[in-house]
Amino acid sequence: MSAGTELDKREEDESVEDELDESSAPLLDHLVELRNRLLWCVLGFALAFGVCFYFATEIFSFLVRPLTDAFGEGEGRLIFTQLYEAFFVEIKVAIFGAFVIAFPLIANQIWMFVAPGLYKNEKGAFLPFLLATPVLFTLGAALAYYVVMPTAFRFFLGYQGDVAGLDQEALPAISSYLSLVMRFIIIFGLAFLLPVLILLLNKAGIVDRAQLIKARKYIIVGAFVIAAVFTPPDPITQLMLGIPLCLLFELTLVIIWFTDRRHKKRE
Repeated sequence: MSAGTELDKREEDESVEDELDESSAPLLDHLVELRNRLLWCVLGFALAFGVCFYFATEIFSFLVRPLTDAFGEGEGRLIFTQLYEAFFVEIKVAIFGAFVIAFPLIANQIWMFVAPGLYKNEKGAFLPFLLATPVLFTLGAALAYYVVMPTAFRFFLGYQGDVAGLDQEALPAISSYLSLVMRFIIIFGLAFLLPVLILLLNKAGIVDRAQLIKARKYIIVGAFVIAAVFTPPDPITQLMLGIPLCLLFELTLVIIWFTDRRHKKRE
């Protein structure tokens, strides 16, 4: 091997090492760093939990608003059948709110732990997905709160009335209602992360646009299967999840097309 070839190889190895930010740190240093990041996550979550528990009544009132509008002002009731139920509902509300508030901090701590072990191009590829995740989750949760839940609740309450001479009345328990609301928000929030998942798979070279187009009919069927499994068993709610999933898939195909086109221009 010539001296020039050895020099080129040495320079190439040095450039690769420069792209990593202290990735050769000892295992003990990584464990200490992980401990510090976890402590920040726990501290942030605990602080957010304390604040949310203090304002648990106000947060729950906000979550109850779609049901209040569906009942009509001054109508309807929420009940609890166990003496401790209302207290544990406030605990659940505080945990749910704390996770929402602390998520940016948790995501930032994960990024700060993982980023030093990534190449510069990997950081540039991963960071947009990290930023898009809370935005898309919030959009999905907003769709559930402002559109899906009011529509679904009005549909469910439509079964109130006279049945064979008996008065049929909806008396939702606060615990079951909170579980339903959290289910709506989490499912729609996670569903809106579909573009992030597909784009990550595309970025990793696992799938390409042609494969996704070929599998379109199966993905559409899968979207409505997911909607049928994870939403209440009424067609309106299932359509409200299945249709946005299909639209998000089509939007992802468009984004991949623009990305591929930009890469071809660079080449």
